[in-house]
Amino acid sequence: MELTPEILKINPAATAERIKMFIKDMVKKTGTNGVVLGISGGIDSSTVAALSTLSLGSEKVIGLILPEDETYNETDIRHAKRVAEKFRFKTVEITITPVLEAYYKTIPIFDSMEKISRGNIKARARMIYLYYYANKLNLLVCGSSDKSETMMGYFTKWGDVAADIAPLMDLYKTQVRQLAKYIGVPDEIIAKPSSPNLWRGQLAEKELGIKYETLDLILYGLERFMSTKEIAKQLQLNKQLVEKIKKRWLRMEHKRQMPLSLKLTYRTVGKDFRLYHTQ
Repeated sequence: MELTPEILKINPAATAERIKMFIKDMVKKTGTNGVVLGISGGIDSSTVAALSTLSLGSEKVIGLILPEDETYNETDIRHAKRVAEKFRFKTVEITITPVLEAYYKTIPIFDSMEKISRGNIKARARMIYLYYYANKLNLLVCGSSDKSETMMGYFTKWGDVAADIAPLMDLYKTQVRQLAKYIGVPDEIIAKPSSPNLWRGQLAEKELGIKYETLDLILYGLERFMSTKEIAKQLQLNKQLVEKIKKRWLRMEHKRQMPLSLKLTYRTVGKDFRLYHTQ
């Protein structure tokens, strides 16, 4: 198998149709009225919002724009609203700064200099808003996590990855770009550097230490049981870099699983007690 960019090419028309069918089917099976999602102005949330609208109709999609003072970005908000206007779904803009400040003041060990824990509060606070809307309006929370970031554990557990459905989670970032282009997400959003936007200047590729174009090919090879030596050779990379990616992928497995439980009885939830809704 050759690890070339062509191997990550998708059929965007067929992929879009499958995702739209998935969203529509899940809303029907759960008896909900539609979906709610956080829309940040980035490529992943823009793509999911567009697909949700194309699947369900604009009246069944709500996008929450949830800025806060520290990372407020006028361009991101403009992008979020531009996608909403193009695909004609409703948005609600809510500043979450007062809630964040309340958390900061009431956590006894809060450390304003420890940016990861502080940033994770933001991601989890946003999820509270999404699930309130979901509960109140009988909606599904539609996640926007992609495969690249999920495999690398580059998300906040019980935060931005928390959702009822995750339509893009089996597509690498470079594949999401292909899909976004096909369905008409604006080019300036597709080309914009990805960021979780949990602190100023945060950029995904900088933190991951690698471009998505390269990362996706490494993950594609690892997913198919290729050795790190072979991947490094084909991509003309340092073997240590590929091994580092593999170690992080494996180390982050706990973030992709339900809480670990001890098997004590006949059938254990999440292990050998799984129910599939077929009607």
